[in-house]
Amino acid sequence: MRYFGFLARFVIVPLAVLRVLLWWDRRRGRTMPAELTHWPEEKALLAHAVVAVAYTTIWDNYLVASKIWGYDRNLVAGIRLGWVPAEEYAFFVLQPLLTGSLLQVMARRIEADPPTGNAMRVERAGVTAGLGGAWALSLFGLARGGPRLRYMTLITSWALPPIMLQTAFGGDILWRHRKMIARTIISASLYLSAADSHAIEAGTWHISRKKTLGLNVIPKLPIEEFVFFCLTNTLLAFGVTLVLSKESEQRLSGFLRAPYARFRSRYLS
Repeated sequence: MRYFGFLARFVIVPLAVLRVLLWWDRRRGRTMPAELTHWPEEKALLAHAVVAVAYTTIWDNYLVASKIWGYDRNLVAGIRLGWVPAEEYAFFVLQPLLTGSLLQVMARRIEADPPTGNAMRVERAGVTAGLGGAWALSLFGLARGGPRLRYMTLITSWALPPIMLQTAFGGDILWRHRKMIARTIISASLYLSAADSHAIEAGTWHISRKKTLGLNVIPKLPIEEFVFFCLTNTLLAFGVTLVLSKESEQRLSGFLRAPYARFRSRYLS
């Protein structure tokens, strides 16, 4: 199976279905919740696609260059940017659009909890600290662990820092929308994992056995690939929710005003 064939069948087709469903929702008057209308929906998804390309490019090139994963040269178009085929960059763009569109569908059907008036600062700090501990362990494993830990620790070392920023900034906002977010992450991760397993079995790409734990979640799917999809879909679901949230905008404005106010009082008064 050619890589572009994989993208067409397993990513573009379901993305088109979701976009048609969203169009139909708008025709029927089913709109996003008022608290998730800070940004236009399409702009939020495109912004995440841009960030995904920027944040993933160097990391993914390293994976290919170090032979953690590779692809069949006969099943790609032959256009490479660095070590990575053009089709992989297309996936960087398409996954945010797919997961983000699924989140928008869920948001129209799953109500969030009402605001509690409590910013949950202690809870946000606790969750972020826990993620920070997991990140520290992944860095230790990356530096001192054997080759079998290489792929897993590269995934967690790369993915956890932005998730920590998201929980530190808006963990309470994310908690209010946890039902919508959880269903999006679970659905997208299971679907993309199954599609990935099919592509590996078809020989479109392959994962190094020497640099993985050797555990399969389902046939042909290393546990590292499943963790990758869980974490990237978490990043996307958290990110789109926070960008669309009006409360995020108000909080960000407060964060930006506070340093300026301190600067003004100290140096300009």
